[in-house]
Amino acid sequence: MKKILSLLCMLAITVSAIAQVNEYTISGKVLDATSKLPLQGASVFAQNTTIGTATDAQGNFTLRLQNGGYDLIITFTGYQTATRRITTADAQDKNIAVEVKQKEKALEDVVITSSNEVKDGLLKYGDFFVENFIGKTPNSSQCTIKNKEALKFYFSKKKNRLKVLSALPLEIENLALGYKLMYTLDSFTHEYGTLLSTYSGYPLFEELKPVNDAQKALWQNNRLKAYYGSMLHFMRSVQNKNLKEEGFEIQFVTSSQDKETAVPVTDFYGALNYTKNDSTQLVEITPNQQNIAVLYKKQAPDPLYISQTEDVTRDFQLSVLTIAEGQAIDIEQNGYYYDQNDMVINGYWTWQKVADVLPYNFRP
Repeated sequence: MKKILSLLCMLAITVSAIAQVNEYTISGKVLDATSKLPLQGASVFAQNTTIGTATDAQGNFTLRLQNGGYDLIITFTGYQTATRRITTADAQDKNIAVEVKQKEKALEDVVITSSNEVKDGLLKYGDFFVENFIGKTPNSSQCTIKNKEALKFYFSKKKNRLKVLSALPLEIENLALGYKLMYTLDSFTHEYGTLLSTYSGYPLFEELKPVNDAQKALWQNNRLKAYYGSMLHFMRSVQNKNLKEEGFEIQFVTSSQDKETAVPVTDFYGALNYTKNDSTQLVEITPNQQNIAVLYKKQAPDPLYISQTEDVTRDFQLSVLTIAEGQAIDIEQNGYYYDQNDMVINGYWTWQKVADVLPYNFRP
């Protein structure tokens, strides 16, 4: 019996040690940019994770993160949202100081006055916003924005553009994946000329408590389905150099005389000009071609996607990445990549919106 207890203790210590190796801690202070005084109660979280906290009376915060990179988000009522990119290297800096600026109320009033707020905007554009922000996937039908009244809609006739803002974080309940999101919406725009919708913001996830084992199992199954073949899965597979094993294939898309041709790639990592920093584990890719077709062959497209999309393959999920000319994409251990503004996404991944997003600290 003593031997069994001793073995269990050793196992617990080993598991704890492994967890610590795969994690790091960052700490710092949030200050008013003008007065340099600490701000108590500021929200500090790693974007797209379940990890967040609030500053104490001295403005201090501490977060424990899985190895990799994140956007650190700081929000405080009456202040501009601040962001800072962090990696495992920041664990050595014990005094990260983040200064946040107060919002300029007068400027806000000018912007709002000149941007043509739509009366009854929620009634007129609410459903359209939900479809293009939450999505039109099976999971989206189980997603609810709890505080839609926080949304403000602005339409510019001159630019033929709809813009949506929110003064408060959007509270989103996802009963398909078992998460509650607090989504700080930076902006949402829809260009009616090009029919292109774009949005940006800072989501913080919180796991919901299942009512029973059946719901817990359902959520886990739905999360796995959302993960496999996703952008997060792809980026981790590039990082780990196991694209083929995970079910991915890449091809280069070339254009000539208004005709696009997909060219198969035999050496994925050579074509991506893959390099890895052994000390930081940061991967950099600089593809030989700007347009990359990403095929996920282990899962067919959702039937709903097929019904909503014309001329789509039914055998595998197809997405296309376009990387700005001469730009590299850096990928951290957890699948976080940057600079995200240097990459445009089309195809299957654009169909999957907020309703299908998983936090960076999700592991299958």
